[in-house]
Amino acid sequence: MWLFASSMTYAQQLEKAKKKVDSLFQKQLAQKNVHNAFLTVYSDKLGIDWNYAKGSFKDGTPVTDKTPFHSTSVAKTFTATLIMLLQEEGKLDVGDPLTEYLSSKIIDGLHIFKGVDYSKEILIKQLLQHTSGLPDFFEDAPKEGPTFMELLFTGSDKMWQPLETIDFAKSKLTPHFPPGKGYRYSDTEYVLLGLLIDELTGKPYHEVLAEKIFHPLKMKDSYMHLRSKPSDSGTRQLAEIYVDDTDISTFKSLSADWAGGGLATTSKDLLKFHKALNEGRLLSKKSLGQMQQWTKESFGLDYGFGLRKFQLKKLNPLLGNLTLIGHSGTSGAFMYFCPEIDVYLTGTFNQTAYQRKHVVFMVEVLAQLKNLSKAKKKE
Repeated sequence: MWLFASSMTYAQQLEKAKKKVDSLFQKQLAQKNVHNAFLTVYSDKLGIDWNYAKGSFKDGTPVTDKTPFHSTSVAKTFTATLIMLLQEEGKLDVGDPLTEYLSSKIIDGLHIFKGVDYSKEILIKQLLQHTSGLPDFFEDAPKEGPTFMELLFTGSDKMWQPLETIDFAKSKLTPHFPPGKGYRYSDTEYVLLGLLIDELTGKPYHEVLAEKIFHPLKMKDSYMHLRSKPSDSGTRQLAEIYVDDTDISTFKSLSADWAGGGLATTSKDLLKFHKALNEGRLLSKKSLGQMQQWTKESFGLDYGFGLRKFQLKKLNPLLGNLTLIGHSGTSGAFMYFCPEIDVYLTGTFNQTAYQRKHVVFMVEVLAQLKNLSKAKKKE
């Protein structure tokens, strides 16, 4: 009888937590600037597999859990994983200088700081961890002329090529510090990593993604936006993504971020990838451990190789020692794992106003699941 009662108690708490998460998700969806949202909450230990896809396109068509969305910078974890796979194959070492692999056309003039040329001193691992000092072509203000974000809007029909963004960074922007002497988030670094993947495999980045990650993991709804198609039959419209009130989902200029954020995917496919990464089905434990050698990004936030770690007690003391490891995107996209209670959270709000708000949402969800985890242990 005691075992039965205990099971019922957990079942009741599970249902209570589910209703609370439902409410938290609906609250976000009710916000004026959120037009569609996607969420997967998964835990083997807690017996959770909750999937949400709500909202609609401008024409009123509802989104579904197979509607692809733009991952923005969540894609950086995929690029970092490919680099680590190449290291396991003996094709590079992350401690190597970038100049060993890429042409002088790319390297020359890449990093000139206070009159000193550091271009040949940049290491692959510094690109992975945002410690190279290179400027961010997306966010940094140019010496003159329009910002890159302005170009993205005024030239929305332009299909950007990787070398064009590197040339923009070289000619318009200024590095922040010598390689290895600080931390500064930069999409420029991940475009360089994509070029490195192209060079060492002899294949386009999007083909390598499909060959080494999408196909083995049966991620049938994932592809490189504007450069490839999902393996699942039937091309689905990309979920609309907003910068405040402006839908940018049809902008060809979204091609600019490429290996730093050009992935289209679903919350379920992100779960497949993240579980495989953590369970050693993509990389060795040694490689994953190397990706989780952290440097400080900001208060309560550390960065590894294409991975972020939130120390949640610094954001909300009630969460204790819980951490979140994964990556976020400027669109409010997220892919995180909380190892302490075995919970995965993936999804997006497709709204740049949620670049930080999605973190608050995840914290609220974890607060519910932490209590659930305690109840599970008492079963």
